[in-house]
Amino acid sequence: MRTAGYEFADVVAGQLDQDEADAQLRPAKRVLQPHVESPKLHKVLAQAGMGSRLEMEQLILEGRISVNNEPAHVGQRVQYGDQIKVNGKPIRVRIAPPPPRVLAYHKPVGEVVTHDDPQNRPTVFRKLPRLMHGKWQSVGRLDLNTEGLLLFTNSGELANRLMHPRFGLEREYAVRVLGTLSDEGRQRLLDGVELEDGRAAFGTIEDGGGEGANCWYRVTISEGRNREVRRMFESVGHAVSRLIRIRYGAMVLPRGLKRGAWLELDQHDIQALMQASGMPPPAHPQPPVASRRGGAGGRGAATRPATPAPRGGGQGRGGRQQPGAGQPDPMKTSVGYIGADSFARQRQRQQQKPRGPGQRRGGR
Repeated sequence: MRTAGYEFADVVAGQLDQDEADAQLRPAKRVLQPHVESPKLHKVLAQAGMGSRLEMEQLILEGRISVNNEPAHVGQRVQYGDQIKVNGKPIRVRIAPPPPRVLAYHKPVGEVVTHDDPQNRPTVFRKLPRLMHGKWQSVGRLDLNTEGLLLFTNSGELANRLMHPRFGLEREYAVRVLGTLSDEGRQRLLDGVELEDGRAAFGTIEDGGGEGANCWYRVTISEGRNREVRRMFESVGHAVSRLIRIRYGAMVLPRGLKRGAWLELDQHDIQALMQASGMPPPAHPQPPVASRRGGAGGRGAATRPATPAPRGGGQGRGGRQQPGAGQPDPMKTSVGYIGADSFARQRQRQQQKPRGPGQRRGGR
């Protein structure tokens, strides 16, 4: 039975490349889920105790209220981070930040993970949908010649938590190298090799076969330094000819997601990501509270993540306990991989709504 995400065997067998060339596989439709509507200014101020809604509208008409140093207008909506002034004095109100959104993107070779590239090379951000508020942040990076799964979110806190070393989230790669790893070279990569920026070790190494001088290996690692996988193989005398990330934690590269296409995770999977990273779930919006003293207001106490169930394994070839093996992968859910539900539900909706002859294709 085929899973909802690509596995190492699919890459070695060429299934990933075959799906890319399969014209019958529809790319995921390039439409974001509806945005949460921002509250109106006069309502926010009224709920904060500044006066009635009619009184706030009158102050707006009189030009006595500004938002981000610009005169406000009746019906204006405000968002988290906006600076509101009444009669020139800052008014601090609590507005809930926008809920986190997460994209799974299939990065192709030839794109760089940066907003501005001095060499004017194609960037991954040019393919992403535009957000009404905020911007996309990448969860880690992939170098120019690496393809595969790349996560994006509009939440800086979520991105930082997913990348934080203390969670030890496994990254899984399919690696094609020139030549066959010797037993000594394999053990060195498992024990750890010295790179210019410190010691690095794979959690596991698995043979995948190959043709001629090319050999495939499945490797896992719990950090994401610049070109780390490539440099590790080079340290034992093997050049990497192809590198594909197929998993980040429990988020797998969705099956059928073509290069340069993205998929938005639904709320169920985003909450699983937040729980895995130790973030409290989004609270129900509370009435805004105003303060003239400029205080930021109290924040909810940080919650400790629940201790996840330990994963199987934890040892590389050779039986040695791997670095971070005592830290189970918190993104593994009880029902499988995060993102599988989002992908399956989106495919189901696409099948239920066949594309008409005049509709444009999306997802690329």
